[in-house]
Amino acid sequence: MQQLATDVLIVGAGGAGMYAAIAAARGGASVILLDKSLVGRGGATVMAQMTVAAALGQQEPDAWTIHLEDTLKAGRGLCNEELSALLCREGPERILEMAEWGTRWAREEGHIKQEMAPGHSRKRCCYVDFLNTGPAVAATLRRRVGEIQAIRRISNIAVIEILVKEGRALGAVGFHVADGELVMFYAKAVILAAGGLTKLYARNSASANMGGESYALALWAGAELVDMEFVQFFPIGHLAPRLVGMDPIMWDPFRYKLGGKLLNGLFEEFLDRYGGEDFGKYTAMRDRTAYAILKEVEAGRGTPHGGAYLDFRHVLERDLRAAFGPVIDRLLANGIDLTKAPVEVGPMAHYHMGGVRVNANLATRVEGLYAAGEAVGGANGANRLSGNAITEAFVFGAQAGACAADYSRRAELRREILPARAAFEGLEALSHGGAKEKRTPALLQAELQNLMWEQAGPFRTGEKLAAALRRIKQMQQEDLPNLRLSQDDAFNLDVQDWFELRAMLTTAETVVTAALARRESRGAHQREDFPDADEALLKNQVMELKDGKLLTRWVSPVRGRRVGADHG
Repeated sequence: MQQLATDVLIVGAGGAGMYAAIAAARGGASVILLDKSLVGRGGATVMAQMTVAAALGQQEPDAWTIHLEDTLKAGRGLCNEELSALLCREGPERILEMAEWGTRWAREEGHIKQEMAPGHSRKRCCYVDFLNTGPAVAATLRRRVGEIQAIRRISNIAVIEILVKEGRALGAVGFHVADGELVMFYAKAVILAAGGLTKLYARNSASANMGGESYALALWAGAELVDMEFVQFFPIGHLAPRLVGMDPIMWDPFRYKLGGKLLNGLFEEFLDRYGGEDFGKYTAMRDRTAYAILKEVEAGRGTPHGGAYLDFRHVLERDLRAAFGPVIDRLLANGIDLTKAPVEVGPMAHYHMGGVRVNANLATRVEGLYAAGEAVGGANGANRLSGNAITEAFVFGAQAGACAADYSRRAELRREILPARAAFEGLEALSHGGAKEKRTPALLQAELQNLMWEQAGPFRTGEKLAAALRRIKQMQQEDLPNLRLSQDDAFNLDVQDWFELRAMLTTAETVVTAALARRESRGAHQREDFPDADEALLKNQVMELKDGKLLTRWVSPVRGRRVGADHG
């Protein structure tokens, strides 16, 4: 096997991974930045066409403590307040730093322009434009990474195992898609920044990269996970007509800026039936909106594609163009004229509030192992506030990179081949073993996605979740070892899909197990058989592996130093 060594190894090269690489290099560390796609062009950040929340106070008076209060309110009492405070406190600095590096935030009268977004009490969400915020910030970070000699970028490497010995992370094993070989990476510190888990669901808005690998890798390495039941379903993802080359969750800014009406299949406004006063203004939180849409579908009042109508026909064309000029033309190129017909929207898996359990330094309980971005659990509690995701990528990436670099100055590099032997032998067995099934890993991935959407999606019951868990365990024990794989050495996507499927199944098991245990409805976790919140469950759920078994326990949320009315 090829062997490479570095101070800090970063798994995942989206916004969080690139920011972590920059921060680690700034701290004096050598860095290897890996991605199973292309560095800087995979993951969720590059796809985002939305806004970024930061209490800059340039549009109207604001403070990070007010942003924190809004974040904690959205999190329904389950936020790790130390992480939430870190996100809100450091967000403005990261936004201004990105501006120094070349991100052209939209401006108005000489200051960065900020908009109101759902759940916020101030206009604090900035953007580049309503189509290109994610691509623009990703491009800024790619350029910055490319300017730093201490960062080595390697694409098309799927990390399949974190090397751990005696409770310390020593590096990772990667599968190189181009030649089918394993690569050993030795490192003093490892950062998991490979994003969330939305690929587990048939309806999702995120990158095909988001298969939950960060969570599975952390769990296998001995780290803990937290709040895995809290999957955020974006309420108004685009369903129809067909939309090409545009983000399916692009409708959020349209709605809250122009007051698009959300209608059921009978063209009736309906959010007021579920506790959300809407009527032309975007005031309902995401979890409540998703719940309301699916309840209307369940009652037979949905649209043809299983969602709701988003209607702008009451808005004059000049007002649409004044707000979203180039976007209107892109929509027209897709055959969508907002002045003549509504579009269909509906919930889809969008983000994950849970993830790897870390402290304020983004360190796990495994020495030398860190996490960043959406891989981290706890900062957003039971429901994420709109605009916090990219801020989280910047802030947590910077913190993890700086702390990993600091740790690497005190640690020694250890080259241990023995922990990787199982991974090597497993690849050999995959490459030369005889399959007992005709199905490929891709087919089983599709089955898992449909299972998770139908049995562990926005509406959950104990019966559905128990059935999902039984099938997931059957897939792990009976199907996964016997799938048919191509015997090609180079560009063997079957083998890559197999490793990804293994991680997806592990992560799916954690989500379903946690959802079964939380016998209440809170935030993004909705149990139809337990429709109310239970104050006895105002706790976080922590998961770990012991002797190959998934164990859970309840812990009190981490409370920070409360800021009260001090908004200075």
